[in-house]
Amino acid sequence: MQRRLLGAVSTAGVWAERHVLGLVAAATAAVLLVVFYFPVATVFVEAIVVDGRLTAEPLVDVLTSEFYLVDILWFTAYQALVSTVASVALGLPAAWILARFEFPGRELLRSLTILPFVMPSIMVAIGFVATFGRNGTLNAVLGALGLPTVELLFTLPAIVIAHAFYNAPLVARVTTAAWESVDASAVETARSLGASPTRAFYDVVVPQLLPAVAIGATLTFVFTFASFPIVLALGGFQLATVEVFIFSRIQNLAYAEAAALAAVETVISLGLTYLYLRYEGRQRGDGAGANPQPRRSVWPASWTPRAVGARALVVGYSVVVLAVFVAPIASMLLTSVTAGGELTLDHYRFLLERQRTGASYQVRPLPAVWNSLLFGAGTLLVAVPMGVVLAVLTTRNFRGRAAIDALTMAPLAVSGIVVGLGLLRGLVFGVEAFGTRIQVTGAVAIVAAHAVGAYPFVTRSVAPLLGNLDSRLVESARSLGATRARALVDVELPLVAAGVVAGAAFAFAISIGEFDSTVVLAEGSSSYTMPVAVERYLGRRLGPATAMGCLLLAVTSLSFVVIDRFGDRYGGQGGF
Repeated sequence: MQRRLLGAVSTAGVWAERHVLGLVAAATAAVLLVVFYFPVATVFVEAIVVDGRLTAEPLVDVLTSEFYLVDILWFTAYQALVSTVASVALGLPAAWILARFEFPGRELLRSLTILPFVMPSIMVAIGFVATFGRNGTLNAVLGALGLPTVELLFTLPAIVIAHAFYNAPLVARVTTAAWESVDASAVETARSLGASPTRAFYDVVVPQLLPAVAIGATLTFVFTFASFPIVLALGGFQLATVEVFIFSRIQNLAYAEAAALAAVETVISLGLTYLYLRYEGRQRGDGAGANPQPRRSVWPASWTPRAVGARALVVGYSVVVLAVFVAPIASMLLTSVTAGGELTLDHYRFLLERQRTGASYQVRPLPAVWNSLLFGAGTLLVAVPMGVVLAVLTTRNFRGRAAIDALTMAPLAVSGIVVGLGLLRGLVFGVEAFGTRIQVTGAVAIVAAHAVGAYPFVTRSVAPLLGNLDSRLVESARSLGATRARALVDVELPLVAAGVVAGAAFAFAISIGEFDSTVVLAEGSSSYTMPVAVERYLGRRLGPATAMGCLLLAVTSLSFVVIDRFGDRYGGQGGF
């Protein structure tokens, strides 16, 4: 009897080991279904079901209203288009410098182009408020020079510049990679046939850069179309985009209207993402194995007119970089330690005083920091296993892999505020299932929303490394009797550990800086995080908001160091 029992246990263990990948994949799919597809479906259902009645009235109201079509949707697309043009104009010179010049700190500067993925957008917004506000750094400098002050807050230029700050590094990163893959022999051939350097550039280099520029521009348009914290802080409700107006409807408990607008926005975003993925897929692989052009020293051997002109452009662009990229962060740091033109720690003391004497309904800094760290840890526990499992699945050869790849990357195309609205109206308010009411608390819902936004970054960090592994390693392990799961655990995952760590750092940083869904789910509760605290303080006093923003900057910077340390261990083969 005992022998039979041991035999049954052994058989079950072998079966479980053989099917563990399938079981884990099924569990991951179930989690994804609950925390992403169900909330998004809830939003779509609420857009067409009002008071238990099936109706297209909310959608028709949105699609036929001049206010929604012109003031909201058209303005959203317009500001995204202008922001895209500004981001491309600011990102291309950076790509030129990174791809064509050699100078100390070039690799660090290139690493900084991943900052848009980890830098909290509300922190960027507070930096621009500190720079362009009525009493900001810009007006202080203009006043010191005897020039008239300017009012940029709550204007379209402020939003466009902030979007360019956020997305120009993305354009630069994508275009730099394309520029470095331009085959030097093609340029040399054009020159040997009599083409001038300018003609060779336009006829050989530019055609190879255009696809990368188009990819960067499309991604920027998608991101800025769904921008929320920057528009909320710098434009307010008078310059409301779709996301900001959805948030205002949620605050006014107009859920059907919010759901209808969110459904329209999601359809547009998914369509744009689908076009982007199709275009990117057609361009993938171009330039592989090219002989890159040698970089020039930033300090030329001889100062010819051409060399002087090029260096003048580099110096001019450096000034723009200081004004657009460095000034907002420097202004935030400066504002956090100044008041009335004098150095002070009063804003940090305010945070300590608020922590000590603040009422339960007031935002206090320590719970915000604690919640951010707690939600970040919870996001790691959910997003890392999900991301790794999906990376394994998307690097296997089976029918339907492309469809699964697209479905798993869908959260990148759906805004956090839509996911937050779906979670709020579904799992947070509670749903009936099999005679039981299922309800989750705000904290669990926030972790779920953060994990949805973070796991694609884990997948994109791990999948390229898995795809580049030598298949003979796995075959050797299998020939020695290891199951597929055992080969994965003992051979493959240790070899991609750096990608897993980089993906985990991405997930943690994204959770720490997430604002869109958190501000919806934390409304009226004590589950607020550091970005939400920054936004609440910003509505009352700028100084404490910048002090809170500096705490957020410190935590985010630590995550960036981890990403930079581990992300490039395999020569930048990761997905970012």
